Amino acid sequence: IIENLRGVKMFDKLEEVVARYDELNKMLVSPEILADSKKMIECNKALNEITEIVEKYKEYKKYVDDIEFIKESFKTEKDPDMKEMLNEELKEAEEKLPKLEEELKILLLPKDKNDDKNVIVEIRAGAGGDEAALFAADLFRMYSRYAERKKWKIEIIEKQDGELGGIKEIAFTIIGLGAYSRLKFESGVHRVQRVPKTEASGRIHTSTATVAVLPEVEDVQEVTVDPKDLKIDTYRSGGAGGQHVNMTDSAVRITHLPTGIVVQCQDERSQLKNREKAMKHLLTKLYEMEQEKQRSEVESERRLQVGTGDRAEKIRTYNFPDGRITDHRIKLTVHQLEAFLDGDIDEMIDALITFHQAELLSASEQ
Repeated sequence: IIENLRGVKMFDKLEEVVARYDELNKMLVSPEILADSKKMIECNKALNEITEIVEKYKEYKKYVDDIEFIKESFKTEKDPDMKEMLNEELKEAEEKLPKLEEELKILLLPKDKNDDKNVIVEIRAGAGGDEAALFAADLFRMYSRYAERKKWKIEIIEKQDGELGGIKEIAFTIIGLGAYSRLKFESGVHRVQRVPKTEASGRIHTSTATVAVLPEVEDVQEVTVDPKDLKIDTYRSGGAGGQHVNMTDSAVRITHLPTGIVVQCQDERSQLKNREKAMKHLLTKLYEMEQEKQRSEVESERRLQVGTGDRAEKIRTYNFPDGRITDHRIKLTVHQLEAFLDGDIDEMIDALITFHQAELLSASEQ
């Protein structure tokens, strides 16, 4: 069977991956690599990235060998009961192959180089006044609880409180391996339908909040910024933080003059730490702008629906009267709204990832 598929590009690619896997394993025991910790880390990382593919391919080839063995055994077997048993084993093995092939295709899809990165999430209240700010606070809590479930860490960069306990705007970092791979499809307009606490007549209102999920720039060399293009202001922090914060100009605002992007940080007591956080936020936004430009060029002919990250696109509705959440991109509705807002969002995220992979597969086969 494998020989019959030699002309198929996927299997040629799999053989290349296996050859690379063997090569990396040899390199890891060579004196040259053992003496160079940086190269050893690089080799281990490269090996980890392809190990799952190699193991899945070995499993596939095992079933192929089993099928060949069963077919050969069937030719010489005389016992009817044994033939029946061999038939069952053959059927079971042959049913496994298409599923394994699909899994291999997905594993061979180009990896998003940002998937393992931390993320900077920005949430802004949209249409709906105080109710929109309350919804933005709900979304912040949802992502915070999700991060807790994943054992990820959250650091607030900047926060502007609204009335009634809501949030007008918040930017925060989620630190955890694979954070971007799980959250990258959350960018867009989130819509809520519910009766506001301030609504005496019980009418359902619609409010919105925008979410942007950006892969954090870990290496400042990824983005080049001319210091002359930056306007840096310091000012006195407001809000909670104690007497020390209010007595010193610890808050930092950085304006990138060519693009007009403004970031600020007042969460830390130290001006230096606030400056570092604000600068990382700025670099991340500039990096994302460049990434979006490249994506637009690559996807100009075929726009992948889930992966656009368009902040103007209404991606999801949270309907309180019916207790449901609907993602409009993949036409998926899940219930248990309370659990969802408490961070139980893996079902939705898994569905978005699966849909995106299917789109990538479709695009690669055209």
